Amino acid sequence: MSHKYSRFIISSQDTIGHSKQGGSALIIGVFIITVMFLLAATLINVLNDADQQISLEVWGTRAFAAANSGADRALAELFPVDQVGVGACNANTTWNIEAETIPNTTTKLVGFHGCSVVISCNAISTTNLPINMTQYLITSTATCSTGQCDSGTNSDASCIRVNRTVEVEARD
Repeated sequence: MSHKYSRFIISSQDTIGHSKQGGSALIIGVFIITVMFLLAATLINVLNDADQQISLEVWGTRAFAAANSGADRALAELFPVDQVGVGACNANTTWNIEAETIPNTTTKLVGFHGCSVVISCNAISTTNLPINMTQYLITSTATCSTGQCDSGTNSDASCIRVNRTVEVEARD
């Protein structure tokens, strides 16, 4: 067998081998791209869920702080510092905390945008003890919301509404 003839046989075999492998590389490439796309989409969903969870946590903290402020306000009205005796125990009071200003200024309270507080106070007198005593139960419920919660539309995708309740017991 001559040297020219053997080189021709090897060249033709290499060509046949390469043409058979060309399609499988394309399929593997498409498969890898598809898997990477699915991983990226899953990662985006995970990050989106984490972002929503942080937003809910921030609004929950605001509502909790507003409820605590409402309980503090009710206690300050019930036991005023500059007055002897007990003040008023209002049954139900709605406090628009976001419109409240710092005393003696026109500066509004910061951090309570979109929040309102409902404060209730119940007085229970006890006369069975040797000393007459009145116990007070103060309930402060804060609602903080953002978005189009009260727009009347069917879509509430942009609405976040969070409620927190704080109860305080006091006695005189």
